[in-house]
Amino acid sequence: MKKLIIGTRGSDLALWQANYIKDKLAAIGAEAELKIIKTQGDKILNLRLDKLEGKGFFTKELEEELLDGRIDLAVHSHKDLPTAHPAGLIIAAVPEREDPAELLLILKDCVDVTQKLSLKTGAMVGTSSNRRKAQLLALRPELNIEDLRGNVPTRIQKLRDENYDAILLAKAGVNRLGIDLSEFHVEVLDTSELVPSPAQGALGIQIREKDQELFDLLQQIHHEETASEIAVERKVLNLFQGGCHMPLGCYCKKENGQYEVWTSKAETDEHFPDRLFYRVPTLDGLAEKIVEKFTAKRKLPSKVFISREIGENNYFRRALAKHQIEIDGRSLIRTFPIVLRLDPFYLKNLDWIFFSSRNGVEYFFKLNPVLSKRVKFGVVGRGSEDELRKHGHVADYVGEGGDIDEVARLFAVVAENQTVLFPRAQDSLLSMQKFLKPSTKVVDLPIYETVIEEDIDRTSAEVLIFTSPSNVEAYFANNLLDPEQQVIAIGHSTGKKFDEMGVKYILPYSPDEIGLAEAVFGIDVK
Repeated sequence: MKKLIIGTRGSDLALWQANYIKDKLAAIGAEAELKIIKTQGDKILNLRLDKLEGKGFFTKELEEELLDGRIDLAVHSHKDLPTAHPAGLIIAAVPEREDPAELLLILKDCVDVTQKLSLKTGAMVGTSSNRRKAQLLALRPELNIEDLRGNVPTRIQKLRDENYDAILLAKAGVNRLGIDLSEFHVEVLDTSELVPSPAQGALGIQIREKDQELFDLLQQIHHEETASEIAVERKVLNLFQGGCHMPLGCYCKKENGQYEVWTSKAETDEHFPDRLFYRVPTLDGLAEKIVEKFTAKRKLPSKVFISREIGENNYFRRALAKHQIEIDGRSLIRTFPIVLRLDPFYLKNLDWIFFSSRNGVEYFFKLNPVLSKRVKFGVVGRGSEDELRKHGHVADYVGEGGDIDEVARLFAVVAENQTVLFPRAQDSLLSMQKFLKPSTKVVDLPIYETVIEEDIDRTSAEVLIFTSPSNVEAYFANNLLDPEQQVIAIGHSTGKKFDEMGVKYILPYSPDEIGLAEAVFGIDVK
């Protein structure tokens, strides 16, 4: 085969991507060279990024060179591609995807670890993405969001020059360029917390449709799983383009043989986004199902019961208030401390302190522990992480997905050969401890007890959310479930209670406010 010509934009990131494909081709015996092409998106510096992404501003000139035969293939950031390709061109291969998460880079004097995302109150955050803005304001409504343009190094320099307190960037671009971020405080916003743009982190290799020999060659660097996942995301994007220019995030990944898909959509960058999560065995018809949930006229619950109090500015409350859904929030249990003074023995030679609940965090820090600076913190999920922040600490390990057994297995690897303190409820199931390796030393510390309330009033809510096995026991001691009522269980241990009762339930991906909002939005009332 003749020497191939790869068309690319001239930014640092575009050149990295093109050279990455050049190296991939060299590894399979194909020689290539780069041709730099300036696109309209590189010339237009006064438009917000969301006006450019996915509309061909970064791809049109490369596509014209392809069609005219002046280059053989073009390398694109897949999220920049329009959902409809020009006649005569195809995406021939999609390499394996880079991490699609977001990075929040914060000037160190603007950090406040007691706040969610470690941003000080009212911080100015730079981003030109409507998608990022809507989701960020949902998490922290008091933040000030300002436009930010330029390539990755330019945006970072603007933060360095203190034009902003923080900026949001795609982790993929930073990883690919190998940029040193040590001068900033860096927060990784997981894909389940801030949903990425469709196809974020993926590359697309575009060729002429009739170039069969090149197509066959490129299959050697094609990653079918990535291609299948981003196909769903881009189909959701395509189906939403019927007149609505809304901030949209969609992310699909395959996990343990199942596909997990998150979607976030808001009317504008100023509006609170709706969230939806699916876990399904096959992708057939999934994009259509997702879009129908957002666009079809359907009946949402008018009232939701949850077995804990919900604060006025809580994410979950604001997500439901958007749809005029009333919340009946009340805890069905009471907790009491059983340790009033902490013996220093428990804090000696610790490597980790692991919290399995918000209550564990709260009662532990009421004991005013004096901790070594080398101690690291692990938490079962984002709810416990938020509580830990209130006490001035950032978690070094955060469980994901709500499956306590899976969280425990992963933490067991992290904590191998180390000493871990577990402040816990007296009646804890010790789920975490069961999975630790024999070489890990466990320091057990029961610090509070749980007492079930009596004579709990039943609720008329269409959806009932239970936050713990104790709350399930308390409610169903005297109440029955109506046939029309639907149940959401936070965490697998709560779900097991319903398994014992023979009651069907929904298990959110994450046992926190975002996961609950996703679960409620996915319910259609009968």
